[in-house]
Amino acid sequence: MNSLSLFSLTGRRALVTGSSRGIGFAIAAALAGAGAEIIINGRDEVALGEAASKLAADGAKVRAAAFDVTSEDSVASAIGWVENDIGPIDILVNNAGMQFRAQLEDFPADKFNQVMATNVTSAFLVGKAVAKGMIGRRNGKIINICSLMSTFSRNSIAPYAASKAAIANLTRGMATDWARHGLNVNGIAPGYFKTELNAALIANAEFTAWVEKRTPMGRWGETPELGGAAVFLASEASSFVNGHILYVDGALTATI
Repeated sequence: MNSLSLFSLTGRRALVTGSSRGIGFAIAAALAGAGAEIIINGRDEVALGEAASKLAADGAKVRAAAFDVTSEDSVASAIGWVENDIGPIDILVNNAGMQFRAQLEDFPADKFNQVMATNVTSAFLVGKAVAKGMIGRRNGKIINICSLMSTFSRNSIAPYAASKAAIANLTRGMATDWARHGLNVNGIAPGYFKTELNAALIANAEFTAWVEKRTPMGRWGETPELGGAAVFLASEASSFVNGHILYVDGALTATI
């Protein structure tokens, strides 16, 4: 038996939300490298087109789908188009997310709602729409992007932490409801990674020194380092892994 064949995604089709840059783009590239056809998503059509071109230049079979993951109508229309015109979605990565920093006592209510909609409601809406087809086929892999903040919190990001705790338990709930239909639903919880979202933190020498000291591996993560976890959870290698949150954090959560 060739164990490496368990990790092959050849013949599979993956939708990755929020994938024009950062973690989503890195995961899309990793899944493509394992053989999957990729559908990337975002709301900025220009950025989405540039991302698709980069992936295609590296040999990926890629399509772009610009739609609003927080709108039920937009999601329904887009998923219907993909399933009917491109083909069944075998793998879904719910990666779309946002951050807004402010002291909790001054946190604007509209920003709280936006954070929750982007980070949690989107996974519910897209997950539900895609799962219907997967349930009918009795097969499918869903990966929700969680965070260190699924477990912890930090000053000025309480709503973000709340949203990431919610997405972790939504992952467990999806697995509980859909495992009997042949679906595997798991989460990846990145530690501190070098992304555009974290640009201000990376540029802050004091914060970067804290990250390097707090993380046993002594550095920020690089987004391609999430690729192996994504391929594992998207492949048959994880056939009995369900409802699990996989921390990719340089051992940060392993130590106090």
